[in-house]
Amino acid sequence: MADPADEESTRESRTEGASGRNRGARAAKATGVAAKRAVAVKKAVAQSAAARTAAARTAAQESTAKKKTAERVGKVAKAAKAAKAARAATAGPEPGSAAGSAPGAAAEPRPKRRRSAAEPPAAPPTAALRTPRPPTPLTVKERARSGGLHLPTSPAIFVPDAKVALSTASVYPENTAAAFEIAGRLGYDGVEVMVWTDPVSQDIEALRRLSDYHGVPILAVHAPCLLITQRVWGTDPWTKLVRARAAAEKLGATTVVVHPPFRWQRQYARDFVQGIWQMAGETDVRFAVENMYPWRYRDREVAAYAPDWDPTTEDYRHFTVDLSHAATARTEALEMVDRMGDRLAHVHLADGSGSAKDEHLIPGRGTQPCAELLERLAAGGFDGHVVLEVNTRRSPGPVEREAELAEALAFTRLHLATAARLGSGQH
Repeated sequence: MADPADEESTRESRTEGASGRNRGARAAKATGVAAKRAVAVKKAVAQSAAARTAAARTAAQESTAKKKTAERVGKVAKAAKAAKAARAATAGPEPGSAAGSAPGAAAEPRPKRRRSAAEPPAAPPTAALRTPRPPTPLTVKERARSGGLHLPTSPAIFVPDAKVALSTASVYPENTAAAFEIAGRLGYDGVEVMVWTDPVSQDIEALRRLSDYHGVPILAVHAPCLLITQRVWGTDPWTKLVRARAAAEKLGATTVVVHPPFRWQRQYARDFVQGIWQMAGETDVRFAVENMYPWRYRDREVAAYAPDWDPTTEDYRHFTVDLSHAATARTEALEMVDRMGDRLAHVHLADGSGSAKDEHLIPGRGTQPCAELLERLAAGGFDGHVVLEVNTRRSPGPVEREAELAEALAFTRLHLATAARLGSGQH
């Protein structure tokens, strides 16, 4: 028979062992919880540091963008001041000014005289009655409704009737509505609507409301001819053109931009030249066929368009020239413009460097003769549309995108307004 004292000692030993194991488990659990908390705190600190770094980077980018915008605005203001000085020099000095007095005569300062409260105000001089007061500057919306604000013609400067528009594709990845807002805010004369996967670009009533709200006219409609728009407005290419023409007529646009057919659209390609002539004869809207480019991959070249990527090889009534496409095709843009002659009705202004990729750079940042083309258009009295169709998808944000579009507009206005000053002598 077991001794009761031994049994009690054994039970106590077991109890103490269980208690020790429990304490060890609790200690291990507490250590694990503390370790997890330490990891969480470390992670939170890292996230906070990353957020502060990102905020500092964003602030630096915004500061840089604002500085660049201020510099570009300063350049535009300087150009406008020079144009104003040229107009003043052409108009001659005002009567009675120091410049209009005898050579060598200094302008005498007029003593100021205080008028008593009972004394009636002096009548304006006769010259002031004869000289009309300068008109109040138009707002952006008023300028858009009146067809654009242009510098007056004079022997020193000539501005053609061409309007400068913004392609809605230029604000991608922002949408069509944003393009109207930006065009109105920056002072573009209108927009060209790129009909693509954005539902608003396909909705005539929505486009009309945007145009009315922002005071920005729709000058052209780009038919859905891209690879990504093969199912927009149906799959039949002629139906797309019919709908593009109807949209242009209802929205007051004067031009429909269309690409040559893809080579695999065989029946459409065979009838394309004759069909475009027939559609152009049924409306006042101009169907302007755009130059494209061969597709390249390394040393291989594929002719993807028919009858040809160069529309000047066929007889069309109107053309669109795209300088970025000319750069990708590695063809001389000005020679193509010469072949188009007076059938050039529409311009897609963008730059390129000759890359196999269609770049659509801001004018002046590539190798294309953007300034030369604008000067030639101004000297020839071009009355079509100049559309900025540029790629801003790599812009860090909306501020930088808007600065790039402002730079593109300033470049275009400057060279369209200064060409005749170089010696064309047009009035």
